[in-house]
Amino acid sequence: MKSTLQCLVVGSNGQLGWELCQRGERHGFEVVGLDLPEFDLTDASEAKKAVSQSDALLVINASAYTAVDKAESEPDAAFAVNRDGPAHLASLCHEREIPLIHISTDYVFDGMKKGLYKETDPVSPLGVYGRSKAEGESAVRERLDEHLIIRTAWLYGINGNNFVKTMLRLGRERETVQVVADQYGCPTNAADLAEAIFNIASQIHAGRATAWGTYHYCGRGVTTWHGFAEAIFDEAKKHDSFRVKTVAPITTDQYPTPARRPANSALDCSLIEEQFGIHTRPWHESLVRMMSLLLSNEGKL
Repeated sequence: MKSTLQCLVVGSNGQLGWELCQRGERHGFEVVGLDLPEFDLTDASEAKKAVSQSDALLVINASAYTAVDKAESEPDAAFAVNRDGPAHLASLCHEREIPLIHISTDYVFDGMKKGLYKETDPVSPLGVYGRSKAEGESAVRERLDEHLIIRTAWLYGINGNNFVKTMLRLGRERETVQVVADQYGCPTNAADLAEAIFNIASQIHAGRATAWGTYHYCGRGVTTWHGFAEAIFDEAKKHDSFRVKTVAPITTDQYPTPARRPANSALDCSLIEEQFGIHTRPWHESLVRMMSLLLSNEGKL
């Protein structure tokens, strides 16, 4: 059966973009993936050519400059991808009268709030990466009414580099792994986020009334990077042998980085459930499912 909707996925080689490309067909979407080196989002003329030559009725921007520490010394590169790129896409979507789903981050917040961050909480990013993403959000809002900005946090997945894979590598190399235990957040499986995006995209395509604006989506439940790491190793040891014996908690001050991280990245996802019926999965449940796939296929991926 012919797909009923073509959508462009910008950033198709990343964690989320890869999952979107894998899952589009089963949701009735023909996905056209765009990414480096063939496609450069920061080139306005290249972006215009890609969008105008497609039959897309929806654009999903899953691209981002995500090297948080490197961004401190490469602000121009970070802003080109995270602010200027989304601005190009929003303008093009406005011209063609098609909606844009843009992915943003918990790093737009400073982490000082006690409790879960709501979409209406003021942004106050701590570093270049967070500022560039916050300005990217503003660029989308200014140029296109029919947009959805989805903020997520602590993203991991089968494809690409992420915290889970880093822990597995360190766990094979070391007996003791030190992990920060005073930063709180909600681990998010890229596969879950991709499913949520296509769920929303289906509602848009079906012509249901859409509440455009900004939403949060992440795994349900709050943990620390240390708690996340312990859960990773607890599950990993069911599938393989690891050298690590101790996951030692440390403070942020004991692990200095060029960019400051928010101490609290926990997001309130009740609005996306209320507006679109999207139910988030418990983060630990999603981690178990992802790691089973990863470790059973390691070496094949």
